[in-house]
Parts: sequence; C-alpha cells; structure tokens
Amino acid sequence: MAVDTKPRNRKRTLLGVGAVVVLVGLVSYFALFRRGTPPPRFDTATVQRGRLIAKVTATGTLSALVTVQVGTQVSGRIAQLKVDFNSPVKKGDLIAKIDPQMFEAAVEQARANYLEAKGNLSKSKTQALDAQRQLARAKVLLKKELISQADHDTTETAKLAADAQVEVSLGAVEQARAALHLAEINLAYTSIISPIDGTVISRNVDVGQTVAASLSAPTLFTIAENLKKMQVDTNVAEADVGRLSPGMMAVFTVDAYPNERFQGRIRQIRNAPQTVQNVVTYDAVIDVDNSDLKLRPGMTTNVTVVVAEKDEVLKLSNAALRFKAPPELFQQIHPGQGPAQAEREGAGAQKVAGRAPPEARRFGGPRPGDGGAEVPGGPIANEKMVWVLRENRPVPISVKTGISDGTVSEVMAGPLKEGDQVITAMASGGGDGRGGPRGPRLF
Repeated sequence: MAVDTKPRNRKRTLLGVGAVVVLVGLVSYFALFRRGTPPPRFDTATVQRGRLIAKVTATGTLSALVTVQVGTQVSGRIAQLKVDFNSPVKKGDLIAKIDPQMFEAAVEQARANYLEAKGNLSKSKTQALDAQRQLARAKVLLKKELISQADHDTTETAKLAADAQVEVSLGAVEQARAALHLAEINLAYTSIISPIDGTVISRNVDVGQTVAASLSAPTLFTIAENLKKMQVDTNVAEADVGRLSPGMMAVFTVDAYPNERFQGRIRQIRNAPQTVQNVVTYDAVIDVDNSDLKLRPGMTTNVTVVVAEKDEVLKLSNAALRFKAPPELFQQIHPGQGPAQAEREGAGAQKVAGRAPPEARRFGGPRPGDGGAEVPGGPIANEKMVWVLRENRPVPISVKTGISDGTVSEVMAGPLKEGDQVITAMASGGGDGRGGPRGPRLF
C-alpha cells in the first residue's frame, strides 16, 4: 500500500522556513543591539618621566617687623604736629603737642592744695606740742594735789587728740602730693613722644582737632620700626600647613613688580587658626630683606614654597587618580551581572583602604612588557586606584603615590611604566579615547 509523503514534506518545509526566520530575527536583534550600544570613549593621559616639584602656594600681606600705634592718654586739642607721613623719627622725639593750658592749671591747683596740706600739718604739730606741755604741767600739779584727777585726764585726752590730728595732716599732705604728681604726669602726656626709631607710615589727626581719650586711647600715628626688614603674614590652608616648617625658603611676587621675584625664609608657623567662612588657615610668617625699600607695608603677596623636588620620576596625572569608573564599565568587563551587582563591583573597586580591589589583583599583576614593580594585594601606604588601557582594554590597578604639584603625582610603586595611557574621563558616545571617530571596544 502506498504512503502519501506530501504532508510530511510540507511540514518539514514549514519547520525549515520557521528556523530561518528565527535565525534571521536573532541576528537582526543582536546586530541592532550592538549598533545601539556604541563603545565607550575614554579621555587618557600619558604617564611620563621627568622632574617634579611639589609646592605650597598661599597669599599674604607685607608688614614691618615692629609696628607701633602711637596714641594719647589725655583728651584735648591738637596744638602742634611735628611730623607727617613718611617722616623719619628717633626715639624720644616730640611728634605732636596737645594744648597744655588746662593741664598747667590743674598742676597749679594741685600744687596749691599740697602747700595748704603742708601748712595744716605744721599747725597740727604745733597744737600737739602745746598739748604735750599742758599734760606735763598737769602731772606736776596733780602730784601737789592742786588739780583734780578729772582735770588731769582731760589734759591727757587733749594731748592724744592733738597727736592724732598730726597723723591726719600727714595723710592729707601725702594725698596732695599724689594729686600734684598726677597733674604733672597728665601735663607731660600733652607732649606726644616717639617710642621707637622708625618711619611714620600713618597720621590720623590734624592741628586743631580735638581728641577724646575717655574710653580708649585714640591712635594719632602709626610708626614702623625698620622698613629695611619686613615680614609676610601668609594664609596657609590647613591641608598644606603640615608640609611647611621653619627655615624653608619662600619666593613671592607683588603686583607692583610683576616681573620680579622676592625671596624670604619662614620664621615661624603660628598655631592660632584663622577661620573665614568655615575655611581654616594658619599664619606662616616669612622674613624678608627690603634693603632697597621697594616693598611697602600692606602689599598683597603671592607666596610659593617648594616643599620637595625630584628628578626623573614617573609622573601620573591627578585626573586619573580622581577618575571613578561607572557600574556600566564593570558590566562590560563582567557580562551577565545584574546592575546592582555591577554597581557593588564598581564601588568595591574604588575602595583602596584595607586591601586591593579584586580587579586590581586580577589585572594589575605583571604582564609582558608592563615593567614596574608588582603591587601586593595587601594594604600599602598612599594606595590609589587608577585605570589604564592595556591592549585597548580598561584595567584597574593599584599604585603608590608620592609627592604632587597639584597637577601630577609621583608614582612610587605599581605596574605602570612610561608611555602608559591612564584613563582620566569616560563618555558614553563612540570615539577612540583621544577624540577620534571610533573608539576601542572592550571585547
């Protein structure tokens, strides 16, 4: 009996056509998927070798080593001015005079009171002497029973009162002497005397102006002791103050002479913090020689202190140290992981304290042509995570950094060599990592 094979052949044909359609769909899907996920674009920097200078920069203000504000301790009208701005003065020179008439009158009155007190003392001494004589006569008469005991006691009491009055008069004389001395001191304060040798850099009063010293001493002049030796008070950030020490050389510029560089030496770093808008700075005092008198008090300075310098060191861009890979990069390195797991991997690879990340141990070992020392998996000082392109593949590795100038840092240990391309930034669009139209694929 014959078997009809047409339905069976038709079924096979339909199955074959369906398989082809599914295959074409899968190929199209994956082709569209690959086109819809362009390769990442990397910005890179080249690891170089050369000289590296670590600096601390700060701003500061010039001032004299000793600046004295000369004021007045008495109130009155300015009668004379003997100096002006930039006048040189010597210690003890008369630089101003306050009208002394009222103070001279006060001295005369105090002297009169003193003379009166001395007269009263003489009178009290005379009365005490008379009382002593009366008591002596009373004692003789009492022995002869010519006066009563009561009369004798009255005479003795009068003698004691006279002696007490002498003591009171002595106190009044001392008070009058002190008042006279105070009046003479106030009169002397009407002459404003220079306390130091120096130069007048500020005058705040004019002839005829009245000054009042009732609450605080008003400042009449500001005198700088020696403008040939000055100092710079700098504002050093708290992050940099630990890198400075007394004795370090400093170089600074001022706006008045932009093409000149002045030198100084750090004398001290003061412990008193200066806080402005939650920014803490410390004053590093720099001694400056100003023999040519070019520098003036109050000038703003831009200070640079070289804290370390090395030759022929491996230099790494600080932007590479700051680069943090997004979770998408870990998903492409480890396909099949979920977003959460990739994110945990990305966060873990950025942690450098305690142990090296898994990718650093996996990819950071020595490879053919890598050069450099291998970084162990355990913790190391100053360990940083960087990404380097190896065979067009981003690889996370650990390095040990040294001194830095703020732009590049020294590589002290790690599998980096001169010429390596380290990743400083990453964008989602296509490119070659250096601005080209096509970038390297991860696979």
